[in-house]
Amino acid sequence: MSDRRPVRIDVVSDVVCPWCFIGKRRLEKALALASDVPVEVHWRPYFLNEWIPPEGMSREQYLTTKFGSPERYTDIAQRVRAAAADEGLVYAVDRINRQPNTRDAHRLIRWADGIGKSAEMKQRLMDLYFTEGADLSNRAVLVQAAADVGLDPENVRGALDSDQDIAEIEREVEAAKEAGIQGVPCFILDGKYAISGAQAPEALAQAIEQVSAQAAE
Repeated sequence: MSDRRPVRIDVVSDVVCPWCFIGKRRLEKALALASDVPVEVHWRPYFLNEWIPPEGMSREQYLTTKFGSPERYTDIAQRVRAAAADEGLVYAVDRINRQPNTRDAHRLIRWADGIGKSAEMKQRLMDLYFTEGADLSNRAVLVQAAADVGLDPENVRGALDSDQDIAEIEREVEAAKEAGIQGVPCFILDGKYAISGAQAPEALAQAIEQVSAQAAE
């Protein structure tokens, strides 16, 4: 067992960001490569599309607003789908019919952290959206996702109907922007070093090992 101080990794990302989906898997591979380095991973919220209304919108409307038309996203989608497949992930872009506001999804991740299941909650929400085409603006979908990782569904249903932790989520998102984070995923190591984008596992592992070595000096 290592007696080194754990490297803190804050991952700023959004559950509907395809490169965050891929980046999470690459981080997991990086941690396996740097398995001798103790780490603490914390999942931080970000709004990729903060302009989307609370009820979400149709995927077609979203793609038209953001890219000009759904067709203009086709080439991007193919590249992302291929990159996801290389990591053993399924980006089923044709199944996605709704583009959600992700504020409530981030609340679930925050609540799951209370039982040590934030990573599992993050993964479940991403799988629902990218692979199953579920609508993350749908309360029933969110409650079931929470139950899937071990949260009490009745408690979650009541919390979602309240404003619990909304201000905290929005404060964290604003803090990320004030820190200069304009793209996600962003991996912040020990609060000092920021790595932007879904980097290769080898690059992430090397950075984690370097930060750990510096801390031990």
